[in-house]
Amino acid sequence: MQGPTHTRGMVQPAEGETRKSRKARTVPYQARYNGFLAKLISAREQAGLTQRDVAERLGMFHSWISKTESGDRRLDVMELILLADLYGKNPQYFLEPE
Repeated sequence: MQGPTHTRGMVQPAEGETRKSRKARTVPYQARYNGFLAKLISAREQAGLTQRDVAERLGMFHSWISKTESGDRRLDVMELILLADLYGKNPQYFLEPE
């Protein structure tokens, strides 16, 4: 009898990584991703918006922006463009390291 097929193609975590959460799987890039998240939060605050304001303007649930800013959820490139437009920033601003 064969084992489950849904796990055959899964990528195994690298040395030092865990599979607990998406945040934990990005260990080599975590510092840079934290900088990206800090820019997202700062841009929202500079625009004078709360998380709830952003969610309402984009037609999303509040938990969407909350989880995005905390790193529990990853942003799609189109979502980044929407946020950049809302915050009055170029999408490239969020991708440049400090």
